[in-house]
Amino acid sequence: MKKHGKILAAVLVLCVIVGTTVCAQSQKPNSQLKFAFSVMIMDNPYFIAVKKGFEDRCKELGIQSVVNDAKYDAATQFSQVENYTAMGVDAIVVAPVDARGITTVVDKAKAKKIVVISEAQGFDNADANVIVNDYDYGVAGGKNAAKWINEKLGGKAEVAIVAQDNVEAVIKRGNGIEDTIKKLCPNAKIVARQTGDTPELAMKIAETVMQAHPNVKVWQCVNDSGALGVYQAIKAMGKNSADFYVGGADATAEALAKMKETGSIYRATVDIDPYGTGKKCVDVMLDYVRHGVKHETFYFEMKPVWQSGD
Repeated sequence: MKKHGKILAAVLVLCVIVGTTVCAQSQKPNSQLKFAFSVMIMDNPYFIAVKKGFEDRCKELGIQSVVNDAKYDAATQFSQVENYTAMGVDAIVVAPVDARGITTVVDKAKAKKIVVISEAQGFDNADANVIVNDYDYGVAGGKNAAKWINEKLGGKAEVAIVAQDNVEAVIKRGNGIEDTIKKLCPNAKIVARQTGDTPELAMKIAETVMQAHPNVKVWQCVNDSGALGVYQAIKAMGKNSADFYVGGADATAEALAKMKETGSIYRATVDIDPYGTGKKCVDVMLDYVRHGVKHETFYFEMKPVWQSGD
């Protein structure tokens, strides 16, 4: 009995050193685990794909899942994380609307030994970040636009950017686009940079900008959600000439389908494997629940995707 008591004491000490998350949760069968995902906005094709990857991977592993749409509202997302904590979920992934505003409620979840990771954009107190380097992501999109300007338009063009400057971290993505076009195409002129969160907003932006700047031939968007809206607006206006360029990012299924349409002006996107990212989040969360937090950062790989397959 004394020997067993010493072993038990040693295990308890190990729990304190390693963290109760491992000792309390590592032996749960997958069927008793519950993972939650607060999505920044589900109107975005990128997040639709991430959500599907998350849910599919949870189903593959027999893990319960719950997903909610924050609808680009920081207060809504804050409440969602509070609710997940009250539910006693085992892990939470947050695609943050406000990376700073989420920190206090994340601390509360972590105090309950819940693993919390970020997706898309990071926040300082996340147990892990599965994120994009937003500036580099913008550079990748900017390079696509610059290639078109230099190869198809002789290095000169009026350019419009659809950004997401209402999301702090994504401002850098727009900056990456803008800086890259200016660097690689010094004779091009950026005549507009506006924020479009959804295809509907991007359509309105395209209509307004084309009225003020009818010679715009290049639209680079920070994501496919904006690019899809611009694409539809340009087609409706009859401006879809052979030298017109619309570019996005995320390589969503809808964007790839539009690129294949006959006479499409949707020229390029950037693949960061959103579906695979959703699955990756589940794998990271499960690893941390089973073996303890490692405080890792995983950056998305970026691959240009062109109509022609270049």
